[in-house]
Amino acid sequence: MNTPDHQSPGPYQAPHPQPGGSYGAVVPPAPQPPRRASPAKAWLTHGAAAFVALFLGVGIGASGGSDTGKTDDKADGEVKPGPTVTVTGAARTRPAPTVTRTVTAEPKPPKKTKAPGPATSFSGDGEYLVGEDIQAGTYKTAGAEGAFGCYWERAKDASGEFGSIIANNNLDGPGRVTLNKGEYFKTNRCAEWKRTG
Repeated sequence: MNTPDHQSPGPYQAPHPQPGGSYGAVVPPAPQPPRRASPAKAWLTHGAAAFVALFLGVGIGASGGSDTGKTDDKADGEVKPGPTVTVTGAARTRPAPTVTRTVTAEPKPPKKTKAPGPATSFSGDGEYLVGEDIQAGTYKTAGAEGAFGCYWERAKDASGEFGSIIANNNLDGPGRVTLNKGEYFKTNRCAEWKRTG
């Protein structure tokens, strides 16, 4: 009966010697401390990874994003457009220049007014030429404005001589007188005279 070189191990079996005097048990090598990569190699590794990532990003960006905004909703390959996003921003515009115009307004012609003619009322103290200073007609006064009474005089001229007097009177109360064009009328200490007719 041939006996195999190896028997099934039992609870404990000593290692069999191997040719060359070594034992069959394999002893793992002692753990080595991890080797640190040199800084130049690490820089080269990280730089190469960054370059590849940059190259891929540029390639994707250059393709124009033709599939951006589209989704594949059906299995048969039909592509439907996705939602459209519109970005708006406030446009900077320059304000329009301010233009100032100076317009000279032409003055309006004055309203036509009646040339002042002879008055129809006048003070109770003074001397007036009828037809030039005052209108001809009948005038009335309320009477004297003081204790000495109201004096009036009609005259042919302004000489002041006694012979030029046409008519005169002293009033204590109201009075009236009719004046003709070309006469001079003199009044003293009287209330205002007003034309009545």
